[in-house]
Amino acid sequence: MRVIAGSAKGTKLIAPNGTETRPTVDRIKETIFNIIAPMIYDSAFLDLFSGTGAIGIEALSRGAKYAVFVENNKDCIVIMSKNLDNAKFVDRAQIVNATCESAIRNFTLQNKKFDIIFLDPPYNKNCAEQTIEAIMNGGILNDEGLLIVEQATTEPKPIFNSLEIVKEKKYKTTSVYFLKKLDA
Repeated sequence: MRVIAGSAKGTKLIAPNGTETRPTVDRIKETIFNIIAPMIYDSAFLDLFSGTGAIGIEALSRGAKYAVFVENNKDCIVIMSKNLDNAKFVDRAQIVNATCESAIRNFTLQNKKFDIIFLDPPYNKNCAEQTIEAIMNGGILNDEGLLIVEQATTEPKPIFNSLEIVKEKKYKTTSVYFLKKLDA
């Protein structure tokens, strides 16, 4: 696992042993960032269920102003901290040790908004929809922002009430949805 492009291109990232985390494979990560390239520079990026931090680190490498990483697994947080240090992005990153629901509530209370939100919940737990609902109810996605949802292809497509799919990519085991607000 590595940073694909930008200022930290080639930086090796570490992942925890075992199958508890499932980092986004490079091919999918590259596709995601090719699609969002026009939006990434100087953006406020939120990486939910961030695991190793690879997606948020890629965003920082490609010019995001800052990234917030939300993860509640302490082992992942230790590894993510090392990855941010190795990529030299500690000064533009914030790690939030909390559940996504708790973090979203806090962002809502702080009136914090993001330009790009990446959501990659554990596969086959069917929790994407409730997280999307919390994001939209909390108002943490900027009006012109983009919400990216990665989930297993075996899971039902989430209901996107106040969002429209602007792009959809399907792979063997992974589906990725790119969403914008309907009224934006």
